[in-house]
Amino acid sequence: MPHIDVQHVTYGLPDGRVLLDDVSFRVPDGATAALVGANGAGKTTLMRMMAGDIKPHEGSIVCSGSVAVMRQFIGQMSEGTVRDLLIGVSPESLQRAARELDVAELALMDSDDEPTQMRYAHAISDYADAGGYDAEVLFDVVTVAAMGQPFERIRWRAVSTLSGGEQKRLVLELLLRGNADILLLDEPDNYLDVPGKTWLEGQLRESPKTVLLISHDRELLNQCASHVIAVELGAVGNTVWVHGGGFATFHDARADRFSRLEELRRRWDEEHVKLKELVLSLKVKAKFNDGLASRYQAAQTRLHKFEEAGPPIAVPREQSVRMRLTGGRTAKRAVVCESLELTGLTKPFDGEVWFGERLAVLGANGSGKSHLLRLLALGGSDPDIEHQPVGEVEILPVRHSGSARLGARVRPGWFAQTHVRPDLSGRTLLDILHRGDERRTGLPREQAARVLDRYELAEASEQDFDTLSGGQQARFQILLLELSGATMLLLDEPTDNLDLASAEALEVGLNRFEGTVVAVTHDRWFTRGFDRFWVFRADGTVEETPEPVWEAW
Repeated sequence: MPHIDVQHVTYGLPDGRVLLDDVSFRVPDGATAALVGANGAGKTTLMRMMAGDIKPHEGSIVCSGSVAVMRQFIGQMSEGTVRDLLIGVSPESLQRAARELDVAELALMDSDDEPTQMRYAHAISDYADAGGYDAEVLFDVVTVAAMGQPFERIRWRAVSTLSGGEQKRLVLELLLRGNADILLLDEPDNYLDVPGKTWLEGQLRESPKTVLLISHDRELLNQCASHVIAVELGAVGNTVWVHGGGFATFHDARADRFSRLEELRRRWDEEHVKLKELVLSLKVKAKFNDGLASRYQAAQTRLHKFEEAGPPIAVPREQSVRMRLTGGRTAKRAVVCESLELTGLTKPFDGEVWFGERLAVLGANGSGKSHLLRLLALGGSDPDIEHQPVGEVEILPVRHSGSARLGARVRPGWFAQTHVRPDLSGRTLLDILHRGDERRTGLPREQAARVLDRYELAEASEQDFDTLSGGQQARFQILLLELSGATMLLLDEPTDNLDLASAEALEVGLNRFEGTVVAVTHDRWFTRGFDRFWVFRADGTVEETPEPVWEAW
């Protein structure tokens, strides 16, 4: 019976901090368990230990069955082909055989001597023994289901030409249809559009596999999680609490637990004070009455045992993310689109976005939504100095006809969906804030540390940007937008990697932002804070709707 058993796992960071402390839980056979918690609390690290990428410093992890893993970076791959993508999430034996076959084929192109031909023959045999040709039959089923095309037709298609949602859907189709008993899914819903998320919810409910997933999509968790495993912030290392019910009852159960822990701690403190007072009282009295010496010794022993047992579990620390997005006044018309056509993606459309509006851009993956944001981030069709983006990140040009113009004093700040930031790579958060850039003034180190603390990033201040979790990278990019002076925020799936507390803080920050917000999103909860909706449909048309539209794209 496939299950996951984690017992007394402790894991420390290279700087000496304990990340996970004495973590224990079990995911039973056939369950779909959700691993939730703050960004950077150790969820992905815990999943990597289950996958065998790293080892716990203490404790043990047993996965009783074959394991398949979807890692967090799926959806932002820019190198390789569709075949590489599918091979990359296949069993390790198949990956090795496929690599050797590729090397042998390349060698045969340079030389067809007998040793090279023999190597190629052995590689073909090893690939077949590893189940390669059987896997290609499954790959064909997967590509037809996910993209409507046979594997043979798209196997060499560059994965960079797929949207993040298409990459996710291909991998999910493969893992859900594959032979693995246990699935470890890190942010499986990221980049999926709403029909894709609805499909995933149904698949997880019906799957007999044992599944552990990391997600921050409350609707998905509510629909498919049978157990919730919460990584909770502790003073000397993060711990885990397991809620045996679904997500719908998780928050109430957690609040009740916190209340009980507070009450137990209050009672412990009261009893501790009483015992110490009793010992002090008997100590004084025993000086004048030898008959009380035995009672004094007994009270001391009782106090020692009480303190040795220690207080009950401390109430976990809760996050407090405080975003101060400011913005500034701009022209009344922040964006004007006239006969704008995103080449190969949309038909010509017109539209206006007024200062202060919150516009949600909805639609299927690959329909051109992110391209629209990139075009606006570049300053529109005719960018000038006034409309230059606030950051140093390189933004690829967007092929289009017609025009998209930005109003006076509109300074676009772009939040990239993939978090790929070469300008931040290899630099610590404190260094990035302290040094500034061509458009952002550097901060004194003390002030930079305070700002990072507001975003719950103080402990990561000396980490390189590349080493942060997806949610921490997202929070830091929002922080850079806060400091940049942007008057129009262009947010591409900003809540994908944010934990619940950070997503709520973002919503509060956007409500206070004096400026215009245009966001591409598939987050059904996040759209409640928007007042206008542009829908990019599959036929290339773009239209405005009074309410969010999630179907019939």
